[in-house]
Amino acid sequence: MPKPTVAEELAERIVAVRAVALPDALRQTVEDLVLDVAGLCLAARHADYVRAAIAGATGSGGATALGHERRFDCAMAALVNGTAAHGEDFDDTFEGGPVHAGAVVVPAVLAAAEEFGRDGAAVLRGIAVGAEAICRLSLVTPRLVHKAGFHPTSVLGTMAAAAAVGALLDLDRRQLAHALGIAGSMAGGIIEYLADGAWTKRLHPGWAAQSGIRAALLARSGFVGPASVFEGTHGLFNGFAHTATGDYGKLLDGFGTEWVAATIAFKPFACGTMTHPYIDCAIRLARRGIAAEAVSDILCEVAEGTVHRLWEPLALKQAPPNAYAAKFSTPFCIAAGFILGDAGLAAFTEATARDPRLRALAAKVRYVVDPANPYPAGYTGHIRATLADGKVVEERQPHLRGGAQEPLSRAAIEQKFFANAAFGGWPRQRAEAARDSLRRLFDGPIDLAALRG
Repeated sequence: MPKPTVAEELAERIVAVRAVALPDALRQTVEDLVLDVAGLCLAARHADYVRAAIAGATGSGGATALGHERRFDCAMAALVNGTAAHGEDFDDTFEGGPVHAGAVVVPAVLAAAEEFGRDGAAVLRGIAVGAEAICRLSLVTPRLVHKAGFHPTSVLGTMAAAAAVGALLDLDRRQLAHALGIAGSMAGGIIEYLADGAWTKRLHPGWAAQSGIRAALLARSGFVGPASVFEGTHGLFNGFAHTATGDYGKLLDGFGTEWVAATIAFKPFACGTMTHPYIDCAIRLARRGIAAEAVSDILCEVAEGTVHRLWEPLALKQAPPNAYAAKFSTPFCIAAGFILGDAGLAAFTEATARDPRLRALAAKVRYVVDPANPYPAGYTGHIRATLADGKVVEERQPHLRGGAQEPLSRAAIEQKFFANAAFGGWPRQRAEAARDSLRRLFDGPIDLAALRG
């Protein structure tokens, strides 16, 4: 017998998940993912990019666009919700990736469950499988997908969404392997949005979610995809990471028994993940009574793998052209933390992006590459500020707040949900009803009525 391919082995492990009870810690993570994604969709419900996505939609169906009355077919609902959930870069992440599981997997599974009448137990399993898949896939060739110019959440998310929907719909081993093979030809997502703050990064999780749905449905109907989609000479990793020799043990070993998805990180700030430890450093510096105008220079030790996305070209990062570009500028994020004391949704508006005080401080921020930085295994922060009087002050953040070493509490995640719902115009009473509905999601039939309108 020929040796099974990576996709075939992964499919076998996904099928086996049906027979096991999911750990309590994983269930809690999945519950929090759903709540976090829903809140982010509500926060973005009036955003221009969400309005454009909905206006560009055709047709109708039974799947919910969270925060809206209009309903769509499952693929379009997944696209809208995935775009909304990731739109402000406030969604979850995975240390070691980095990838955003919730914005891809939750929209794909919820939309398919509504359309095909799957219950809460199936939804729980589908989201768990999809989240685990994208997290583990991000470890196969760390940094290389980004280095090649692609967005890992988009590329790997397409595969994870196919796995998630395949698990939701009880595809068999052969069908799941074909779904993954098909999804490989739907994956994509270039990171050229970094040049001018364009909207395409926002679209990537939604596109991955709808592509995963389509791949799973095609496979269920008998469509054939390449079995060697991951490791093949012309496979996914060769195409998007420029190597086919990744560590596939990171994907397969322990899949379904050892759940890395239980360590997914929830964001306290609405911007690029690797900027977060630097923001924490900036907030602590400001709390020491240092005025922004007293700072003459800021030097940060950084990981080489973050430079091309968050630091270069430095002049552009010091003066981002718009609010969205500011989210991927460490100099601006440091300025926001220092001056505003936070980097939530209100820190990234067109007004703050043009604020002369913020821009003046961002212009003083420089970097030096630290070859010993642990990225992507860990995210750290460092600021060395030189003041006008010559005094040097320094702050370090050893880990990602909200991540495995300092997770956000369930109460904090719920407060984030309420704040996001309020940002989108929902009163507290309505948000609480939605929260209660989502907390019961896995215990019976799927009903998202409380999330419409």
